[in-house]
Amino acid sequence: MLIDTHCHINFPDKFPNPSETVEIAKRAGVGKLITVGCDPESSRQAIAVAEQFADVYAVVGWHPTYTKDYTTESLDEIEEMLSHPKVVAIGEIGLDFHWDYATPEQQRVALFDQLDLAVRTQMPVVFHCREAYPQLLDILEKRPPHPYLFHCFAGDATDAKRSLDLGCMIGVDGPITYKNSNTLREVIGQIPHDRLVIETDSPYMPPVPFRGQPNQPAYVKYVNDGLATVLGITAEECADLTTQNALRFFRIDG
Repeated sequence: MLIDTHCHINFPDKFPNPSETVEIAKRAGVGKLITVGCDPESSRQAIAVAEQFADVYAVVGWHPTYTKDYTTESLDEIEEMLSHPKVVAIGEIGLDFHWDYATPEQQRVALFDQLDLAVRTQMPVVFHCREAYPQLLDILEKRPPHPYLFHCFAGDATDAKRSLDLGCMIGVDGPITYKNSNTLREVIGQIPHDRLVIETDSPYMPPVPFRGQPNQPAYVKYVNDGLATVLGITAEECADLTTQNALRFFRIDG
């Protein structure tokens, strides 16, 4: 069984028929999917999709590039969502210094509030981090240990070591299959096997051979194959270890 630990089939403009998407994924060997919110509205949509399917779960929270509209009142709504039985983490939260949709200060306010919420509710955290690894790691290293997952890891070897020292899980996506991702493959190849999960970030970042097309959860098989090659193990072994890692991190029954 494969688990796509990060997709956005809760985006109705991208996935107007989630039933078809889930069915195609299941035929491709994807046993479970985790769909991720970016703000309260898309988080509600993630829960609504998860309620339709036994093997779909939701992650809820404020994505950093959406935090221009963040308010502390909206955090109450996220906290209420965390009590839903299909919600398995807070996310995707973090810092993004590539885009300027929200200022660094707006992002930090939402980040700190959500980190505190994670501690208060004992929920795992899924991070989005783009061009901000040193800054985000500086923050996390000053906080108590907590279950963290870096979605779509794109840091360097130093960032990876600091993340591992914090006990973080590392999410691997389509770029592991890209021709010019040699540095990423070198970094991922040094990650302990028990810290790795696979994901698609559908509809974004499709793996080879689907570049230029919308990504979908069924394509996580190609991410698994790419990661297996990097780790020097079989695809079956890679599927087993990443599945067990995902079940453990998200506290989902197998």
